[in-house]
Amino acid sequence: MENDFNEPRVVVEASHNSHKTAIVALAVGLAVALAGDGYLLVRANHLNEDIAQTQSGTQTQISKLNEATTTLLEQEKQRLADMEQQMKDQVKGVSDSANVAIRRARAEAHKQGEDLSGKLSEQQQQVATQLSQIQDTTNSKFTAVSTDVDGVKANVETVKTTVAAAQSDIDKTSADLKRAMGDMGVMSGLIATNAKDLDTLRALGERNYFEFDINKKDAAKKVGELMLSLKKADPKRSRFTLDVLADDRHVEKKDKTINEPVQLYVSGSMQPYEIVINQVTKDHVTGYLATPKVKMARR
Repeated sequence: MENDFNEPRVVVEASHNSHKTAIVALAVGLAVALAGDGYLLVRANHLNEDIAQTQSGTQTQISKLNEATTTLLEQEKQRLADMEQQMKDQVKGVSDSANVAIRRARAEAHKQGEDLSGKLSEQQQQVATQLSQIQDTTNSKFTAVSTDVDGVKANVETVKTTVAAAQSDIDKTSADLKRAMGDMGVMSGLIATNAKDLDTLRALGERNYFEFDINKKDAAKKVGELMLSLKKADPKRSRFTLDVLADDRHVEKKDKTINEPVQLYVSGSMQPYEIVINQVTKDHVTGYLATPKVKMARR
């Protein structure tokens, strides 16, 4: 049975450059900022359409008012012309009093025409004032929208800068991590040699990690799915010997060195479990256990 554990396995490890979690989170922020920019642009387009419709409606009203006024003036002129003609026909041979009546009628008609022109001018002035107010309101809205767009653009640039900085930090940290050949001849995943490295590995999210410290005098300690007990610790040579209980079988990992991936296969998993000891002191070791995120049965 022990040959089963020591038999070499070809393991497909995920690339150490996969930093999906951090990049996705930052990309979401960028997407949100870009969506806000798109919303403001649509809003500006709608405002332009409203202004165009308002101006078109106002111009239509002015045109109709001009047409109505022109028609009324033409009718009034025609009425006056007809009245004048009637008066001419009636006053032939009549006294001076008839001529006075005609002059009065003409004066009244002229006054009515002036009153009508004054009303038309007043209405035109009101329309011009309304157009000016609409233009001022439009300019204010455009200024507000422009300010909002500038703010969104600034936020987008900030997110881009943050993404670039985060990517640089991840690349630098990942470059500091190392791989090593495990004791079963299988290339290991990334190896953490200290607590900072282990935090980085957790952030990458490629495997599960369980930290532990074991004393020689203690009973076997449960770590993840394994039971570990320390048989020997040699601080001078940075070596140790562990007894590992997995699948109800004991496996002795003898005379291993610090930061060496101690590998073993567990039922239900194609990838080996890896034990890494980072520190060896008198009758005491400290390290972590790395297990696959997804278990797949070996064939």
